[in-house]
Amino acid sequence: MSLTTFDLKEIETRMRASLDALKRELAGLRTGRASAHLLDPVQVNVYGSRMPLNQVATVAVPEPRMISVQVWDKSNVQAVDKAIREANLGVNPILDGTMIRLPIPAPTAERRQELAKQAHKYAEAHRVAVRNVRREGMDLLKKLEKDGKMSEDEHHKNSAKVQELTDKLVKEIDQTLATKETEIHKV
Repeated sequence: MSLTTFDLKEIETRMRASLDALKRELAGLRTGRASAHLLDPVQVNVYGSRMPLNQVATVAVPEPRMISVQVWDKSNVQAVDKAIREANLGVNPILDGTMIRLPIPAPTAERRQELAKQAHKYAEAHRVAVRNVRREGMDLLKKLEKDGKMSEDEHHKNSAKVQELTDKLVKEIDQTLATKETEIHKV
């Protein structure tokens, strides 16, 4: 954020980036329902370097409790299997030629509680991030008014817009969390 001009769009962009990051983090929480995003963090050692899994294989979800990984190059099957096992995702790969199947077990009640707690931690961290962006915006408005670059009326009008935007994004974070909690407990 520039310290000489006030840009509500920039503030909104930064707040939305936090919401998007939350959605990515929540997608990585394993709820017992198969999701191709579960394998997003997996890095495979092939061709002398580390590559994301989706660059050496096709990841699909043929059933609600099954992920399939179709490895493109037969010589990489063992490396992909090893990378999935080392990622500690709580799944046990089953090899079938160039296809790797990942059955997704249903989480226990205790595990669901842990997942819900983790989801709450993620959401709270992103609420704080949105509020930090709000604070920076409000500080900028105060500075601009103090330096005579903005009238008191403009300051109050823009402060209200920033607060409105903050409330809107915190509400979206809460809705995203509620959706994930429903998903966690529904399985």
